[in-house]
Amino acid sequence: MADLLVEQPQEITISKTFPTKPKLKPKSKALSKTSESKYWSSFKSHQISNLISSIPSIDFSPISPHHFAAANSASLTLFSSSTLSPTSTFSSFSDVVTSCSFRCDGSLIAASDLSGLIRVFDVKTRTPLRRLRSHARPVRFVKYPSLDKLHLVSGGDDSVVKYWDVAGESVVLDLYGHRDYVRCGDCSPIDGDMFVTGSYDHTVKLWDVRVDNKESVIEVNHGHPVEDVIFLPSGGMVATAGGNSVKIWDLIGGGKMVYSMESHNKTVTSICVGKLGKESGEEALQYRIFSVALDGYMKVFDYAKMKVTHSMRFPAPLMSIGSSLDCMTRVIGSSNGIIFAGRRKAKEDVGESKVPNIWALGSVEDPQRRALRPTYFRYFHRSQGEKPNEGDHLIMRQKKVKLAEHDKLLKKFRHKRSIGFSFGREEYRECGGCDGGISGEEEVIEMCC
Repeated sequence: MADLLVEQPQEITISKTFPTKPKLKPKSKALSKTSESKYWSSFKSHQISNLISSIPSIDFSPISPHHFAAANSASLTLFSSSTLSPTSTFSSFSDVVTSCSFRCDGSLIAASDLSGLIRVFDVKTRTPLRRLRSHARPVRFVKYPSLDKLHLVSGGDDSVVKYWDVAGESVVLDLYGHRDYVRCGDCSPIDGDMFVTGSYDHTVKLWDVRVDNKESVIEVNHGHPVEDVIFLPSGGMVATAGGNSVKIWDLIGGGKMVYSMESHNKTVTSICVGKLGKESGEEALQYRIFSVALDGYMKVFDYAKMKVTHSMRFPAPLMSIGSSLDCMTRVIGSSNGIIFAGRRKAKEDVGESKVPNIWALGSVEDPQRRALRPTYFRYFHRSQGEKPNEGDHLIMRQKKVKLAEHDKLLKKFRHKRSIGFSFGREEYRECGGCDGGISGEEEVIEMCC
């Protein structure tokens, strides 16, 4: 008996029977940068972390090389704008320093503290020159007029705004218009006799020392406790910060609000005006409003186009900000004593340094978004306008078949009317199969149904 040859079953691999295809992934789209985004990326980031407490005030010298001063605890520190290292310290304060301001020639600096005292120092020799004491409570801001070397403006928690004669250490005017803490102020860039102040009573007042009745010239309501107020370079508009909004007001138009920017999530603590240092192009030498807030964001606002053009995030709540007049240095003070400084690279260094900015978020107006991937929730909610990528399988939509009238009736199981329409009688459509039909038509319908 011949041995039966038993054929062994062959192993079937699933991969051979059902070949697998690689998962299709959309190609990533490169983020396009605007010219302004590239400009802000040219600032090299530095951290100055040798301070011990919050930095409530920063001010730049109006003369070259534009060194800056930072208030920190019970001292005032001067920094070099080129090396970002401390050059001198004023430490003869009895309480926490709240504000500082350079004189228009850069030779003197004034600083206030929580004891209610205002002190004036010589910048080069650090010699204390004047002690101005009249506030009954802590002084929150002090400001030198941009066109006046002999006077000072200050305000504090006693709700009083004072106009000082620095040489005589005396008060020229006491202004009692506010009903709550006066937290901020700024002097007009075109008129040394006019200044604005902001208070926690939600109001911003414009003062003119030439007015005899000692009342404000214009008053606007910000809607929140005012944390900061600045004049715009034209002198006819001011920007106010309070709550999570920054508002622009037209003083020439009687205090009309022009725009309200609400891009922050927490309280805006400080604002300043900076200038783009571009030498050519559409955006050359244009001004921007910088705002910082407790949410850790810095926003760059183009108030000519009324939009946010850049955004940066920092790892701490931000308290103050300043920008140099030569457009080369930007300094931000935080609540934990760290100064985040941005120094613009020189032209010869732009191609050499490849260190990325770890805080930059890019331009807010990027026209393209990152590529969607199947793991994203938004991938399954794409619109019909999404264009196919290379390698996508296109499924053609079947053309809709136009049915005749009797076929539509058959789909609805209305057989009698369908047969009536098959005779081609238009009257049947109107009368619904009533009298007057073709001879024998009703009999045919009864037979079929």
